[in-house]
Amino acid sequence: MSENEKSANQTNLENDKTLTTRQGHPVTNNQNIRTVNNRGPATLENYDFIEKISHFDREKVPERIVHARGAGAHGYFETYGTVGNDPVSKYTRAKVFQDKGKQTPVFVRFSTVVHGNHSPETVRDPRGFAVKFYTEDGNWDLVGNNIKIFFIRDAMKFPDMIHAFRPDPVTNIQDSERFFDFCSNSPESFHMVTFIYSPWGIPANYRMMQGSGVNTYKWVNQDGEAVLVKYHWEPKQGIKNLTTKEAAEIQGENFNHATQDLYDAIEKGDYPEWELLVQIMSDDDHPELDFDPLDDTKLWPEDKFPWLPVGKMVLNKNPENYFTEVEQASFGTGVLVDGLDFSDDKMLQGRTFSYSDTQRYRVGANYLQVPINAAKKRVATNQEGGQLRQQNDKAPGQNPHINYEPSVLGGLEEAKQTGKEYTPYIEGNLVRESIDRNDDTKQAGETFRQFEDWEKDELLSNMVGDLSTCDKRIQDKMIALAEQADEEYGRRLREGLEHTKKHGTSQNPLGASDAEQAPKHAEDLGHDADPY
Repeated sequence: MSENEKSANQTNLENDKTLTTRQGHPVTNNQNIRTVNNRGPATLENYDFIEKISHFDREKVPERIVHARGAGAHGYFETYGTVGNDPVSKYTRAKVFQDKGKQTPVFVRFSTVVHGNHSPETVRDPRGFAVKFYTEDGNWDLVGNNIKIFFIRDAMKFPDMIHAFRPDPVTNIQDSERFFDFCSNSPESFHMVTFIYSPWGIPANYRMMQGSGVNTYKWVNQDGEAVLVKYHWEPKQGIKNLTTKEAAEIQGENFNHATQDLYDAIEKGDYPEWELLVQIMSDDDHPELDFDPLDDTKLWPEDKFPWLPVGKMVLNKNPENYFTEVEQASFGTGVLVDGLDFSDDKMLQGRTFSYSDTQRYRVGANYLQVPINAAKKRVATNQEGGQLRQQNDKAPGQNPHINYEPSVLGGLEEAKQTGKEYTPYIEGNLVRESIDRNDDTKQAGETFRQFEDWEKDELLSNMVGDLSTCDKRIQDKMIALAEQADEEYGRRLREGLEHTKKHGTSQNPLGASDAEQAPKHAEDLGHDADPY
């Protein structure tokens, strides 16, 4: 690369005394948080500030709710240097995407969502797909799922959603009536329910499932111009899903099958690969669309916003120790590098605080000093204390007495930013309102019509089985949503429930409507034994 090309891609000037975040990002403004106009209010996406203040809150040592069950692997991301037919620099100045053929180390953690650390990997559940890029500008975490949409569009509902999906607080058993009670009263969830109750709700393994960033992000170029972007991981191994019956058979053989599949493939050199593709949209409200592009319950149609390849990822090394790497791996949606930015996506805005704050609670205030989470570049901060602190993040020659900034006594200094700052204009009242383009069923109907016949059959069989044990008011609401989505969908769900007598209990794993018979079967099949 010529010196001119290097300077064109250089977005800040950094030396050994440059102040960084714990992710290794150079700090270009340590004086002001990000606000709407210079008087405020502040926005929740102030990642540098949140990292700084939340660590400060935990400097005196104080005494994983979702995605507990996981597997992981190391590898690399190789950029194409282009997005479709355009140079990637047209859209983003992020160094990880520049220079065709450049490889960036990554660590990936796959997971289930709702159940505990040793739960079966055959459960009907979304799968987490989180990628940590150890870039030359510091860490970038792309945190997502296998399904490209989500149940809700506002972060305010996330604790309620998880409470409804997790086991009952009295019985400690997952309950499909609780699941459908929440979803029937949160109609925006119907599109996701359609995916989860179909075979897409049980991927065959981690190697053969898609990944998605789910949230809408922004890319920013050297001139400070932004576009909206969605991320998609497509497996080179193909996509495979399971029916309920097939999953039950596999669970009877091995409830760790997906972890073993990933480990075995890498051990024998059959390295799994995914291509990273993006969808790009201009950074505005897009009133011509019948949905809001910031709504996480919606897909961006591929015919209007094509998938553009930007690189590939290869996983080629298993962890040496599960706990130190997979269990302690910590991700956050706010961990972005220069050239990547936040959209106003309300789920993303809420997750940005929650995810990193969860890691400080779970792994500790110094979780970014754990090797699997540490940036693979120089780090220099003024942070102090906290549980399990391993080292001081001081620069060579830094005055050890100066743990603040600004100072003339040999402390850390701000980086000089050369890339133009992205400064979107925001105007409006502060309100508590839903996105106004909120058709909750149209895309669910489109998804249903795209399913193959066997997928439709499996979806309806699973939904009828679980809904048959639910309160009739919940059944009626779910039928109404299905009828709005698609005539066949609604009719078959109604007819299925009319011909299925309510029996047993809803206290079963999702899609396992006969699971309540298992305790009696165990008693009947058990062999008598004498005491010893």
